[in-house]
Amino acid sequence: MTILIEQPDHQLGSQMEEKKLCSETNETCELVLDGGFVVPKDISKNDGCVTQEIAASNDAFIAPEINSFGQSFRDYNAESERQKSVEEFYKSNHINQTFDFVKKMREEYSKLNRVEMSIWECCELLNEVVDDSDPDLDEPQIEHLLQTAEAIRKDYPNEDWLHLTALIHDLGKVLLLPSFGELPQWAVVGDTHPLGCAFDESIVHHKYFKENPDYNNASFNTKYGIYSEGCGLDNVMISWGHDDYMYLVAKENGTTLPQAGLFIIRYHSFYPLHRAGAYRHLMNKEDEENLKWLQVFNKYDLYSKSKVRVDVEKVKPYYLSLIEKYFPAKLRW
Repeated sequence: MTILIEQPDHQLGSQMEEKKLCSETNETCELVLDGGFVVPKDISKNDGCVTQEIAASNDAFIAPEINSFGQSFRDYNAESERQKSVEEFYKSNHINQTFDFVKKMREEYSKLNRVEMSIWECCELLNEVVDDSDPDLDEPQIEHLLQTAEAIRKDYPNEDWLHLTALIHDLGKVLLLPSFGELPQWAVVGDTHPLGCAFDESIVHHKYFKENPDYNNASFNTKYGIYSEGCGLDNVMISWGHDDYMYLVAKENGTTLPQAGLFIIRYHSFYPLHRAGAYRHLMNKEDEENLKWLQVFNKYDLYSKSKVRVDVEKVKPYYLSLIEKYFPAKLRW
């Protein structure tokens, strides 16, 4: 059975196909994108089908069946060396990310008065960062950025803005470093979610929200909370982290990336939305269009977290040319 997935309404871009192959003896479920990039589907959402085979291609990035730790991707219950620390991270995140805290962080970091540097300088800084929220990755951050960007580049060769978006989407994690305030992990990384309305049960480790001061706030604990249907995600307070910070940096420094690129940067960790379909009642039409590109991006962002290595020096000139095209030489951070 082959199911065509609706493609973002742009003139450029490759067609995506979803193929589910199940036999009596060896079931497989996989998402195949043009260029041979094969994406295993989430086991919890495909009736137990597990990808057993990866299509071979000399020209395409091959998505792995398992993450760096030998587990299924985004399996927060799997016994691994990271499982316990990841759960502790989300406990702190869910207790401390309040509406007032996020408002304070947005006001403080929108000043962009920490440092002045180029995009590539920031990429190199990111190698000093370890993300405690990620159950799939233990490689240097710049490796993940380039893995994601190179995978997208092979399947979407004409969308150079998407290649650059992939390269820079996690740069906001520099918030963990001393020169950027050395914020705690729970205020920088991990899945994001709205504040000011009820916490959806699709949010990982949802149980810890019961200790959040906003949980029993009558103004915040309903489906819409302080918002209205179709108000647009720009008007929704999302938990603070590297996504929102990098969005502020890009926007305020006058990037010429398209709106879809800025949307990806700002909401790529908003898994309750783009994986579970939660909070769609708050989106407007522009959000719906941009979400199509985010869902394309997310497959590469997630499944490129592997031991596949990228030759940084070989690809560096290409990405420097994109940075020059879409950003000023120096940015305020």
